[in-house]
Amino acid sequence: MSKPTATLTVLRSEQLSPHMVRVHFGDPGFDSFTPNAFTDAYVKLELPDQGQTYLRTYTIRSVDPDAREIAIDFVVHGDQGVAGPWAARARAGDTVTLRGPGGAYAPDIAADWHLLAGDETAIPAISAAAEALPAEAVGYVVLEVAGPDDEIAVSTPAGVRVIWVHRGDSSDRVGDDRAGDNAPLVEAVKALEWLPGEPHVFIHGEAQAVMHNLRPYIRREKQVPAQRASISGYWRRGRTEEGFRVWKSELAAAESTA
Repeated sequence: MSKPTATLTVLRSEQLSPHMVRVHFGDPGFDSFTPNAFTDAYVKLELPDQGQTYLRTYTIRSVDPDAREIAIDFVVHGDQGVAGPWAARARAGDTVTLRGPGGAYAPDIAADWHLLAGDETAIPAISAAAEALPAEAVGYVVLEVAGPDDEIAVSTPAGVRVIWVHRGDSSDRVGDDRAGDNAPLVEAVKALEWLPGEPHVFIHGEAQAVMHNLRPYIRREKQVPAQRASISGYWRRGRTEEGFRVWKSELAAAESTA
């Protein structure tokens, strides 16, 4: 069954950091969009580029029913890609069609503690999850970005520590010595003091760092069961979204066979 669609108009945009732009969308199609209860709620945006239309997957940062607005954050690396350049030049009155939302995760408020980690592509979902935590929640938020200028405000309960790690350059420019298996996020998560009790884990970001390094660490070494750990790649270094989908399908098939 196809996802419901909504055609929305750009209301305004704001530069959150050197590599992140937030675009606010509104009517005419706001009533066609039905929010869900997931903090990692995502939509597929139909974006034009050089005479073609591409589907790009993005997390909903927030929905304001009173203002009738939907906010989506975009990572921007100059003219690279489709969605980033579109967001950078988006102006009030531009229209976009989105499909969804989907989603699979929301923090379990009964968990003993929480671990939320990822690179800048996961900041919207992690921010939404952190805002949904109860006041008494404890745990960690670990976020990898290029440098200090790319840190943005993340609201967390007092007992949830926010840790920023810097790779030294944007994700499209950084060398292999600070990406993939060597991503600072991997070392930062493994260096955390493992808290007592049962955690609820959300780790998303670049696939090599997340799927081949942090998922085995969480699932095997720390023995967190699958139902308590949402861990997946949002993108893969050196691949378009189309190529990334193929890679994810191949990985899932290989894991199923294994």
